[in-house]
Amino acid sequence: MSESIAVGSGKGGVGKTSVVAGVSTCLAAMGYRVLAVDADIGLRNLDIVLGLSDMTALDFGDVLRGNATLERAVVYNNTTENLCLLNAPFSLEESYDAGFGKMIESAKELFDYCIIDCAAGLGRSLRMATSAADRVLIVTTLDKTSLRDSALAVELAVNLGAPKVEMIVNRVRPRITAKAKSPNVDDAIDIVRAQLIGVVPEDDRVIISANREIPIITQASDGAALVYYNIARRIIGQQVPLMKIK
Repeated sequence: MSESIAVGSGKGGVGKTSVVAGVSTCLAAMGYRVLAVDADIGLRNLDIVLGLSDMTALDFGDVLRGNATLERAVVYNNTTENLCLLNAPFSLEESYDAGFGKMIESAKELFDYCIIDCAAGLGRSLRMATSAADRVLIVTTLDKTSLRDSALAVELAVNLGAPKVEMIVNRVRPRITAKAKSPNVDDAIDIVRAQLIGVVPEDDRVIISANREIPIITQASDGAALVYYNIARRIIGQQVPLMKIK
């Protein structure tokens, strides 16, 4: 059975798009047909992280306006089998938002997983994607500002009727957390009030891979790459213990 997953964050700069790219690539490498959907209207960048910036011409705005079929708008990744991208438009009238859910339902007939990369914040993108999602993942860091905003994002998703809302704590640096006496992962669970599905360590290779437009799982098998793989395994229903970050 296909599943649609909206990935959002309360604030920007938490590494949400890198998480989407990493988990999407891992699911595809595991043999699942994956459609990564950039839902950040006007500020899309998932195509860069996936290495598809030179291959995107159409977007989901063309689909919703009726100017292109979904199959035509989807970009196939020539380097990662099973992974496709549906780009965000640079602009789209809000009157088309209601059709987003129907488009995702159509996509689920073609793909095993549709992973939607939302814009940061509690606005239009998260609301639109949540309405089409079977599961919502909220990405946060351990900064107090991010945790507070993530709690609001979780509350919004729940109020919008999301069947399942979970949390990924990203860019974790235990030594700095301990030195600064800042919130830890347990605090994040208490503040955000969502089930934890992954704890991703700070890993310079995430930025390096994104700038080179190369999937991190082709460059590493530990650190963030390993956590992305474990998150993908949890998404498909496997019981995987959380990795201890040192």
